[in-house]
Amino acid sequence: MTKAIELREMSDEQIRLVWKDAAESLFRLRIQSQTEKLAAPSEMRKQRKLIARCQTVLGERSREAGVSGEGTSADADPTSKVSNS
Repeated sequence: MTKAIELREMSDEQIRLVWKDAAESLFRLRIQSQTEKLAAPSEMRKQRKLIARCQTVLGERSREAGVSGEGTSADADPTSKVSNS
């Protein structure tokens, strides 16, 4: 299992690949759970947690990049509700 410490040592591209693989695996497990009994139901939970870890690490990095001088945090976050007018 990939832990957050291991993810932080990876590049953004590697994390995105792990995220994509985990999402595909979760999709297959969900289909399998609907059509037949899963051999290891806990595997779905593991994949969801791995996806969440990837999102967390990538989010931390994007916030750090926004704070380090690429404009204000409102400029760095496209989902921000604050307008610059």
